[in-house]
Order: sequence, then C-alpha cells, then structure tokens
Amino acid sequence: MSEHVEGIRRRTRSVTRAEEITAEENKVRRKQPDKPCHKPRDSLFSWASGFDNFTGFVNWAFLLLSIGGIRLLLENFIKYGIRIDPIQWFLILTGQDESGSEHPSLVLILYSCVPVVLCLLTEKGLAAEIIQSSLGMTVHITNLLVLILLPMIIIHIKDGFSLVGASCVTTLYSILFLKLWSYVQVNMWCRTARQTHKLRRQSLSSTDLKKCKSNKLEQNKEKKDLKKLVQYPDNLNLKDLYYFLCVPTLCYELNFPRTDRIRKRFLMKRIFEVLIGVQITFCIIQQYMIPSVKNSLIPFSNMDYTRATERLLKLAIPNHLAWLCMFYVVFHSWLNLLGEILHFADRSFYDDWWNANNMDTFWRKWNLPVHRWAVRHLYFPMIDMGYSKFIGGVAVFFISAFFHEYMVSVPLKTYKIWAFMGMMGQIPLSFVSKYVERTYGLRFGNLVFWSSIILGQPLCIMMYYHDYIMVRYGESLLEDYSHV
Repeated sequence: MSEHVEGIRRRTRSVTRAEEITAEENKVRRKQPDKPCHKPRDSLFSWASGFDNFTGFVNWAFLLLSIGGIRLLLENFIKYGIRIDPIQWFLILTGQDESGSEHPSLVLILYSCVPVVLCLLTEKGLAAEIIQSSLGMTVHITNLLVLILLPMIIIHIKDGFSLVGASCVTTLYSILFLKLWSYVQVNMWCRTARQTHKLRRQSLSSTDLKKCKSNKLEQNKEKKDLKKLVQYPDNLNLKDLYYFLCVPTLCYELNFPRTDRIRKRFLMKRIFEVLIGVQITFCIIQQYMIPSVKNSLIPFSNMDYTRATERLLKLAIPNHLAWLCMFYVVFHSWLNLLGEILHFADRSFYDDWWNANNMDTFWRKWNLPVHRWAVRHLYFPMIDMGYSKFIGGVAVFFISAFFHEYMVSVPLKTYKIWAFMGMMGQIPLSFVSKYVERTYGLRFGNLVFWSSIILGQPLCIMMYYHDYIMVRYGESLLEDYSHV
C-alpha cells in the first residue's frame, strides 16, 4: 500500500516538474526576437477544444429552414392551390354522414354514459355487499369488453361515419376504458382495505381494546383529519365519477389535489392556444399532408423504392410539424385548460422527452398520464403477481399497441396491424437505442430517437393509406392517380 502511495507521489512530482519546465520554455520563447504567435491549441470543431458556442450556426440553421419552408409553401400553393376548407371542419368533427341526416358519432358519444352508470351501480352493490365479489368483477369485465368492442362493431356495420368522427369515438372509448379500469381497481383496493380493517378489529383481544381506549384522544384527532377527506364508500356517486372522467388524468383517486381558484389570464391563454393550434394543425393536414399522402400511392403500390423514399421524406416534415402542434395543443394547452376549469392541481402531463437518449426514456416521459396508468394498474400489479419486469414491460407495450391499432384500424375499417407492429417494434428498437447510447454516447442515442419519430409515423401513414384504398376501392382506382 505504501509503495502504491509513493508511486502516485512520484508521478505527481514528475507532472508538476514537467509543467514547470513547459512554463519556463514559454517564458523564454516570448522573449525571442521572432515574436512567436503559436501555442498548443485544438481546432474549435474538435471535442478537446472545449468550445460550445454555436449560436451563429443555430441562427443559420433556422434561417435556412425558413427559406426552405417558404419555398415549399410557394411550391405547394402553385401546384395545389388553396386546399384549406374551414366550412367542412365542423361537419367532419361531428361525424355527419354523407346524406347529412344522421350524426352516428354523436350517438355513440352519448351512449358512453350507459357503461359509466352500469359501472357505478355495480360498485355500489359491491360496497353494500349486495353483489358478491366474483359476480361484480364478472360484470365489470363484461362491461369493459362491451365498451371497447361496441364502436368496432357499430362503425364496421353502419355506413356514414366520417374518418374524423369515428376517430373521436374510438379515442373517447379508449380513454373511458382506461379510466373505468382504474376506477374499478382503486375501489377494489379500498374495499379490500376496509374488509382487512374489519377483520383486524374483530381479532382484537380485551387487552388490545384497553390500549385502544387509552389512545382514544389520538383516534378522535385522526378522525377529525379524515373527515376532511372523502372516504370509501362515500365516493361512489355520479358527481365524483364524472369529475374523474373529466379531469386530465387516467388514474383514479378518492381525493385529487385541488387548486383554490381559476386564473383567468392563464385560462384565456390556453383557450387561445387551443383554437389557434387546432387551426394550424388542420391547415398543415389539408394543405400539405393530404396531397403528399395521395402522391405516395403509385410509387408505394409499384414498389418504386426511390420515389417512395422521396415521398416519405416529403411527407415527414409536415407530418412531424402537425405531430408537434398536436402534442402542444393536447398535452399543454388542452389538458391545462381542463385542469384549470376543474381545479385539478397536478399539471405534470409531460417531461423533457425531447432530450431522451433512448426509446425507453421517451415513452416514460412524453405521455405521463398513460405512463402513470400503465405503471400503477398494469406493470406493478403484474410484478406483485410474480411476473418478471420484462414480461410486465412487454404487457404494457402490448396494451399500448392494441389501442394504437384500435384507434387507427377501426375508423379506417381497414384491419391491418401496422400500428400494432410499430408499437411492438419499440421493444427491439429500445435495445438498439440503448446500445447506440452506450457505444457512441448520449447525442447519438438522441438522434436514433428523433429518427424513429420523424420517419416512422409517415411510413405508417403511407402504408395505411395504400391499404385503405385497396380495401375500399380496389386496384382500379390506381389508374386515377397514375397521372400524379
């Protein structure tokens, strides 16, 4: 040990001596008549230089992107004209059919009250011990299965659903499914805790009862504190349930954190952002994405990889801009708007997903309401049941993949598995991104994440559009697009 310490000291002295010699040489060189101007330095683009001020390049990149964006904007207007049609947006969003006589999407949205009320009545029966636990859980499972399968059957059988209207229905029913799952599971936890508490009280001995009486003052104080909070089964009412269905969370609690007041200026900003953000998103979709998707049909059908790749890259930019706009509108503006109106205090809807160095980090950060639901109601319960962490993670991705496919295939009436495979493909992609992160550093791991987001979505859109045209209209329609 002493030899090791002595070796370190000798190396330290030698390094110090070398620095002193170098300093003396530099002093001598500066006194030379040739006026030396060189010294050991690295180029600024070298990592060893320590230089990190690239503000000028950032400004250059934004200016170049702006010029390129303006050119694409002019090219789009010259080629397609003005495609934005705000008058049709209301009819599309309400799900009005082609004849204009029915609104099937609104009918399904109104029907969503039925499984909600049935779930509440079942919970009341279980709390009052009128319904046996096994029967109650059977009713809940049946109710949830009917809830998720009903839109699939109705939209497939009945004509007249618009694409956006059907998408709104499937999105609403998916959210309702996850919320009712959480509602049922949390009430089951509370019911189990109440039964456990009853059994403990019944098993108390006389000595324990005397001790409980001696702590009567403390118990009374705790009861006063508990009176301020809602206790099971007092939470089983329509007001509490519909408050949970409206607040921006998928995880049920008996007592949500609340704010004291509504900030009017904050509320007006969020309303303005929602209105403007939705308009911008629809403009991007109508003006840029729809023509690019249509133009990709022929190259994609003919397996012309060069032109299909060009169409993919052309679609990637507007699709990514629309995705970013939708993210901001939904996860910041809309959810904060709901939280402010409903006095919901937990506004953590996303984390810094843009800095993710691998796909696992992205999926944990970009949609916190879904992440919390998956961890609380699926992942940890499976771990408690004895399953491994890997199996729990696969189950989370499987449920997410199902709902991604559900919200795409059902409105399109094109039952493919591209969205499902895309989500399940995140599991091997996660290993790849982690390998890149470990091998090449955080920066390259972040590049893998961004590449998958920017290129994966437009590829999926092109595949679904191709299959949608083939299923609905057949190959004969390809001739109508051959001139594009």
